[in-house]
Amino acid sequence: MLQALSIAATGMQAQETRIQVIANNLANASTPGFKVSRARFQDLLYVTNRQAGTQSSQVSYVPTGITIGLGTRTAAVDQVFTEGELQQTGNPLDVAIQGQGFFQISMPDGSIAYTRDGSFRIDQNGRLVTLDGYPVIPGINIPQGAHHITIGPDGTVSVQVNNQAVPTQIGQLQIVQFVNPAGLEPLGQNLYRQAEAAGPPQTGIASENGFGSIQQGFLEMSNASVVQELVGLIEAQRAYEASSKAVQVADQMQGTANGLVQ
Repeated sequence: MLQALSIAATGMQAQETRIQVIANNLANASTPGFKVSRARFQDLLYVTNRQAGTQSSQVSYVPTGITIGLGTRTAAVDQVFTEGELQQTGNPLDVAIQGQGFFQISMPDGSIAYTRDGSFRIDQNGRLVTLDGYPVIPGINIPQGAHHITIGPDGTVSVQVNNQAVPTQIGQLQIVQFVNPAGLEPLGQNLYRQAEAAGPPQTGIASENGFGSIQQGFLEMSNASVVQELVGLIEAQRAYEASSKAVQVADQMQGTANGLVQ
């Protein structure tokens, strides 16, 4: 019975982790560029009381054995990088990547972060920055007096300055891809950091060689489905309740056994 208690407890811990992951997905259902996470589980080791194929007589063998599992554990919490819906905002500084890729962001410590959130703005120095003020890489500087900012599908940024009739190209946004984007390390603030599991960054031009195209005036919304997450939440709750019931039953059986000794 003591073993049953520990086995059921691992099930409760696993479902608690799943509920935490789902709660975070639901909390970010409206976060631009957010990618849902999924908890993945594995069964633990098995105790073998009788090996399958053991000889039961001189001429016969048992067809099946007796193996008892020791529960489950959380193997991974990975992120699903399917594309979210593109939502039109009408803001010329909002951009979305339609397809694969990430924007590069310069962090205060000099490192590079990556994001799918194209909610860019202009800071007091005319730089194109994130909502937290982190500059985009390569740097894009909007000159004073610029208007009619245009960002093409290939990332080319053009503006009209003062009374100029012909737009002036001032820079180009670059796109970065990874062999395994699920291996990126999430930092919060809609940012990711390169990790060994993601592979090296591959920089390219939007709309070329498999890189996604840039859509001006749009934002990629979260790929979380509220309905799907709620269904998963109910499943996790029921599984948690079932495991807790197994703990109660094992505890009652243990109490019964102790009563027999007395």
